[in-house]
Amino acid sequence: MNKPQIKSKKRVEDHGEVFTNEREVNAMLDLVKDESFNIESTFLEPACGDGNFLEVILKRKLSSVKNKYSKYLPDYEKYCIVAVSSIYGVDILEDNVEACINRLHSVFCSEYDSVCKKNANGRIKAVALYILRKNILCGDALTLLKSDKTPIVFAEWKMVSGSKIKRRDFTMSKILEAESYNTQLADDGGDQLSLFGTLDEDIKKEIYDSVNKPIKEYPLTNYWELDKYE
Repeated sequence: MNKPQIKSKKRVEDHGEVFTNEREVNAMLDLVKDESFNIESTFLEPACGDGNFLEVILKRKLSSVKNKYSKYLPDYEKYCIVAVSSIYGVDILEDNVEACINRLHSVFCSEYDSVCKKNANGRIKAVALYILRKNILCGDALTLLKSDKTPIVFAEWKMVSGSKIKRRDFTMSKILEAESYNTQLADDGGDQLSLFGTLDEDIKKEIYDSVNKPIKEYPLTNYWELDKYE
């Protein structure tokens, strides 16, 4: 049964809040089906509500983890964390954000427990919740600011060496700037980066480093210990 598409008329009037039915969510995600099942593909929902889209994306990713890695528990746990760390959301309403985090964590725990059963590790569930609280944030995706007028900041999680993850923090504005730059770079074949002509390699590298520079970096950390470092 589909959920109601609105919570109240006032929320619709104040925030334009209307929820998408599951059938439409699946149809839209099927337009990028391969990516939605790709464990490492990053998704950012700028008006995530209580998680209609993100729930389905997480389920799809976790199904891929199960199909590929369920026979070997350490790999299964590691790629479950990779899957959940690749999902981001922003919503302007605090209750939606909390509901979304709890919803996604419930999905994660249910899928994880169904595979690991008696070997399920509470540490892994705690780390998943920690990541979700960093990835699903309350703010305005139009102004790129939180309610206190400070910038929206996301953590990037990269599995770079065995079981270790590198965390780097970026403002949402910097993420969008970098995405625009990298898209332009790809579209132009890596050469035409200026309205006034081709830039030399040193200048291109300087621009690339600038737009892709995090506001904070963290040391390499075992994925099951991510919540111990701030």
